[in-house]
Amino acid sequence: MPDEEPQHRHILTFNFRQGRNKPRHDEAFARLWPRYGLEWRPEDGRLDFAALFGRTAPVVLEIGSGNGEAAAAMGDADRDRDLLAVEVYPQGIADLMDRAEERGLDNLRIYQGDALPLLWHGIAPEALDEIRVYFPDPWPKKRHHKRRIIQTEHARTMAGLLRPGGLLHCATDIADYAEQMLEVLTAEPALENTAEGYAPRPERRPVTKFERRGVKAGRDIFDLVFRKR
Repeated sequence: MPDEEPQHRHILTFNFRQGRNKPRHDEAFARLWPRYGLEWRPEDGRLDFAALFGRTAPVVLEIGSGNGEAAAAMGDADRDRDLLAVEVYPQGIADLMDRAEERGLDNLRIYQGDALPLLWHGIAPEALDEIRVYFPDPWPKKRHHKRRIIQTEHARTMAGLLRPGGLLHCATDIADYAEQMLEVLTAEPALENTAEGYAPRPERRPVTKFERRGVKAGRDIFDLVFRKR
């Protein structure tokens, strides 16, 4: 008999704020979702990346791609790897699809929804070359910290999806979240820190409008880059 699925406690790790689509967002969805969109449900099981991207290549997962500024730039600069971006907000997805079309990207697919079911049910162990979690929802109130995506259980799940030598790269501009990230990831036995504490910002991660806004507000930027043992 197959092993039973582990039971996960599903708590939303994003604060969904539904905005109004602009006409350009609706137009982008109608025109570009068939090209870039991934329709997936937990009952569909694990993804076949070779079928999804039309080739066999290393796969990067970006959780929370926002308006797609970083995802599009990094996908463009790294066309030998495929990028699966996860985002809940349709406006951000539309922006990312527009950016991808402008750059002529064929190595990008987008899943609209909660990343956790995808991590638990949609990706095979050791199937990913890298996982990126850039500026996730900080849930600043202490009573909401349990909703932050970088938690012990989620870090263990992410580590299991990385190939040996694969990277988990997180970034935040919230100091106490950075401390939590460092504590959680350091405690995960399958991961090792590539730096002493926080890492210098890798040149391959572009500075986005969101990040510049944080710096202007006086917040430090923290990068954490851990490697699968």
